[in-house]
Amino acid sequence: MLESVYFDYLRRKIKHRLDKEFLKAEESNNNDLNVSDDGEFDHFIKKNHLSESEITILLTALIPHISPEFFNNIIAEYLPNGGDFPEFGGVKGKNHRGILPTGETVLYILAGKDVEKRSEVAKLFDEDHLFARKSVVYIEQVPVGEPKMSGRLIMDEEYVDLFLSGKISRPKLSSDFPAQLIKTELEWKDLVLQEKTLDEIKEMETWLNYNSKLLDDWEMHGKIKPGYRILFHGPPGTGKTMTACLLGKYTNRDVFRVDLSMVVSKYIGETEKNLSKLFDKAANKDWILFFDEADSIFGKRTNVRDAHDKYANQEVSYLLQRIEAHAGLVILASNMKANIDSSFTRRFNTFVEFEQPGVNERKKLWENYIPESIKAASDLNLNEIAKNYDLSGANIVNSIQFAGLQTLQKNNTSLKMDDLLKGIRKEYKKEGKMLRKT
Repeated sequence: MLESVYFDYLRRKIKHRLDKEFLKAEESNNNDLNVSDDGEFDHFIKKNHLSESEITILLTALIPHISPEFFNNIIAEYLPNGGDFPEFGGVKGKNHRGILPTGETVLYILAGKDVEKRSEVAKLFDEDHLFARKSVVYIEQVPVGEPKMSGRLIMDEEYVDLFLSGKISRPKLSSDFPAQLIKTELEWKDLVLQEKTLDEIKEMETWLNYNSKLLDDWEMHGKIKPGYRILFHGPPGTGKTMTACLLGKYTNRDVFRVDLSMVVSKYIGETEKNLSKLFDKAANKDWILFFDEADSIFGKRTNVRDAHDKYANQEVSYLLQRIEAHAGLVILASNMKANIDSSFTRRFNTFVEFEQPGVNERKKLWENYIPESIKAASDLNLNEIAKNYDLSGANIVNSIQFAGLQTLQKNNTSLKMDDLLKGIRKEYKKEGKMLRKT
């Protein structure tokens, strides 16, 4: 929880400025701040070596989330009969009844009417500043022709949560964020892949663990492209989604699966707008973006026959630009590598092929997923099943689920071969395959 010492500090800072404005008071040095070491706000200040000006900006953006009357009460002391005070900036919200600070508000608090100081404060919102690089706080865009600093001062919701409650709440799937957090309870040992595929996945894990050191300690910023782009390709059910989840789990990163049905729009310009919301939110976050069934938006561009083709190609071009500029890990998953536009594939760092599991992999999958708590019947031969039936990992899990339910329904004490074969037949039928031994 944010300590009251910060409220007092910001209040003194504002009153000092207003005393000079209204009472012609002299400069004072009674605005020092002693940062404690009790909460996330304190840790953020110390970790990033923030100046008092930067701390003031953070507090100004954060205060309306805690104390809606904070600015009104201070202003009322100097304008008891009401009245307008444009120098202070601030706007009214749709629901919020207090003053919502703008860029002009922090200019006034920190620099008053000193033009040179105001210019220095404005630089704290430049793109290369910590606030922009980490998407902590920013000035909302204003209508064309209005001063940039008249936009609302906005703190990212995640930092509001972090500073007020000590933890970050993850974004929820919505029209403003068309992606959903995905997790797995499984471990690396549960991922059964061919050796060459596992080696390529280890390369990605190495990038996730050491890229920041490469950029910072080796000073490689500007010398190598930001981010890492990967194509997972292979048949359904071979472990592409599970791999993405495990990469996140073992590198302490959230994995968000992009819901392409919420991204792709038939209306001109809407797809780009949806993608922009996604990448803007993901900027400077240690997230993994996972585009499943990516063919629908990353597919090959077509010859322009009509306006629809023209704008569809523009969508692909826009997406290409955003992915190239994104500094995080982006994983595209496709059932067929050939379906992906070559302009994307040229820019991938790595291709990872997920092949149908062979006999050895299938046997290991059966052994991994059949619960230890259930005894196998004497006629159950996993060697034979693995050898004779060509199934993906997802098919195997579904077959075990079916057989497990049958076992419970019949009140059997062991998993029988017949129930497992029924589950296998269902999987073959579902995919339109003939049930024949391999």
